[in-house]
Amino acid sequence: MAQSGGVAATLIAEHARDVDLVEVTTYGDISGAPLEQIGGTGVFVSALREALLRGDVDLAVHSYKDLPTGEASGLALAAVPPRADPRDALVARDGLTLGELPHGARIGTGAPRRVAQIRALGLGMDLVGVRGNVDTRLAKVVSGELDGVVLARAGLLRLDRLDAITEVLDPLQVLPAPGQGALAVECREDDKELLELLAMLDDPDSRAATAAERSLLQALEAGCSAPVGGLAFVAEGDDGMELFLRGSVTAIDGSDAVRQSVIGSVTGAEEVGRRLAADLLADGAAELMGAPE
Repeated sequence: MAQSGGVAATLIAEHARDVDLVEVTTYGDISGAPLEQIGGTGVFVSALREALLRGDVDLAVHSYKDLPTGEASGLALAAVPPRADPRDALVARDGLTLGELPHGARIGTGAPRRVAQIRALGLGMDLVGVRGNVDTRLAKVVSGELDGVVLARAGLLRLDRLDAITEVLDPLQVLPAPGQGALAVECREDDKELLELLAMLDDPDSRAATAAERSLLQALEAGCSAPVGGLAFVAEGDDGMELFLRGSVTAIDGSDAVRQSVIGSVTGAEEVGRRLAADLLADGAAELMGAPE
């Protein structure tokens, strides 16, 4: 709702359009089971997409990292607004960082990627599965049930909860999920007037970066619950503006990992992602994604 409210506020303030927010509850919202048990990719978006196709709503706002990488028949990705900080953040007791927490500290996260990468740091943390909204997760730290939780910094920003963060995790240690921090605005592909309006929300650099990350995920044949990290950004390079992409695949027990990076054309974002996936697979990424806990 916070994410949708932000998009609505922009449409109202900058484009003088009336917007009504329609709350849609998805299976991913109501189930407390681990994502990999309830279907992983798509559990947060199917109900929204069905509402779009029925005509119940005109546009939908998703966390981009929750969108399946395949095409959605009848729908179009109308905009990727400017991306928020994609990094992960720790909220821990007593203002502590990961390195300051004691051996055996209980850290909550529902993401296999975070579990795998934090285990790979060798800090001896006890990773505990946790689901629920931000307040539910933070309450587990306040109550002492957990010593800390790891969340997306962007989500805390949108809920005005940055003050709870005790450490923003360096992507060199914990690489974010592909698409993390970005929003995806979808509408029906035949709604040309709305497509034209929503295009004003689009940020080309954010779209290119997330396209590369999601292409990496698709080429690895991995879903949003796989232990895959990916982060791209557009910056000045030797040949003008270039796309820089880093990717990682980590065994869920943290025992091994492969990391690679590539540079490519901003206009060829999907190809950059596929090229990095090929490099990771050549280094044994497929075996790590299937490694037992």
